[in-house]
Amino acid sequence: MSELAPESPSLSTSSAASSSRRRPVEAAVKAPTRAPAPLRKPVNTLAIVPKSARITSLGRKAYNVLLYEAQDQGLEKDVFRVPLERVVRGVDFDSNDHALIKKHLRAMVSTTVEWQSPTTGEGAAWNVSGLLAHARLTKERGQVWVEWSYAVNLKQELLEPTVFARLKLEIISQLRSHAGIALYEICTRYKDIGRTSRQPWRWWHPVLSGQPVSERTAKLEYRIFKRDTLKPAIAEVSAVTDLEVELLEHKEGRSISEIQFLIRPKQQTPLALKQPPEPVDLRLVERAVSLGVEEDKAEDLLQTHGGPAVETGLEVLAQRVASGFPSPLKDPSRYLRALMPGSAPATAAHEAETSPPSAPAEEAPSAEAHGELQARRQMRWTEEWNRRRREQVIGQIAAMSEEGQGQLVQDLLSDMERRQLHPSIRKRLQTSGWRHPLVLPEMVRYYAEGSLGESWDKPTPQQLLQIATELGDLG
Repeated sequence: MSELAPESPSLSTSSAASSSRRRPVEAAVKAPTRAPAPLRKPVNTLAIVPKSARITSLGRKAYNVLLYEAQDQGLEKDVFRVPLERVVRGVDFDSNDHALIKKHLRAMVSTTVEWQSPTTGEGAAWNVSGLLAHARLTKERGQVWVEWSYAVNLKQELLEPTVFARLKLEIISQLRSHAGIALYEICTRYKDIGRTSRQPWRWWHPVLSGQPVSERTAKLEYRIFKRDTLKPAIAEVSAVTDLEVELLEHKEGRSISEIQFLIRPKQQTPLALKQPPEPVDLRLVERAVSLGVEEDKAEDLLQTHGGPAVETGLEVLAQRVASGFPSPLKDPSRYLRALMPGSAPATAAHEAETSPPSAPAEEAPSAEAHGELQARRQMRWTEEWNRRRREQVIGQIAAMSEEGQGQLVQDLLSDMERRQLHPSIRKRLQTSGWRHPLVLPEMVRYYAEGSLGESWDKPTPQQLLQIATELGDLG
């Protein structure tokens, strides 16, 4: 196995440089407007392997914010403290419970992890401990504060790391999945080299998934890991961050034995925020729990479908719970999942209200036929919604000035060249303009992703409901 040993990043360890990052914790809660320093995450913490419990995407994000704040306050402190709202938001500060944040803090203290570098031999030492040594919540003059500390064998390297990745928390905040966050952190460390080290694919599974090794994961096949974890994480990192990532597989005989990732920085990188990193947003999880959705399932839906889709689904769920018609809802978690894009809302939501967990075997054919009909309906509604959305985008481009359209064409051409799109399509853009049938889909995608976001072609349940109302059933 070939290993890479990248050079350590240039360090600035003078006391002046260290103190320049720090700000008084007891000062006003609202942080001053300034460009945030990156999080210097030690290389040994990039490929953490959970040993006792799952690490969620929200938990990893919150841990990153705590580490950022601790580095801000400095190595001389043994215990760190900040207002809780600087770490998370969406928690009821008038409540004495704070069950949600307690759950995540408890997990950080109790979850045993191995701290290791993504490249064998690069880290100074191997360590095992909890993510945090202790955590405490207190309420002072109406404001909730969180305090925490780190294990003595890790504190020095966590707060004043010698080998580390410079991470942009404003980018991490936009990532949904734990696999996406972990992959981005590791690839950021090796972006100047252009590739990560080669490791057995089973080594990557707990690192990216956040799941401890178990009897179930030991039976996992590579094709399932690739489908469910690798491909979504690579797509997410390449779409959201300032990196483009590609999977490189290495075979032993006819089977994949090791994998690594190729990394290319994007030509255009997102602008840095002019403020410290945003706190982790727990509002949607808190609301889902208040409506009867299991906490872990709410986090999974957020990770899979994103905030806007879950927020839309929660509005529908809240109306259903409030109405109680025709009977109280039996399974809010299942009902909410049925409202997510790509589900069959009518069938699954009805089952969430009325069906027992497992239907009798003799009813299976009828349920299957009903599901196929609903899938055909939803496909028709989705196609019509997308047709209208494309027309809307084309109208917006056509309404631009000639100068604006010309600049957009040049930007699209650069994007095509970066993605190494077929030369014939680029030639059509230059000779026939953006309305040419071969070019038009590329222009619509490029403009829509920039102006409407990457989910521009994914309708919400309410939008599909509006289309369904207009079109009616299948003829």
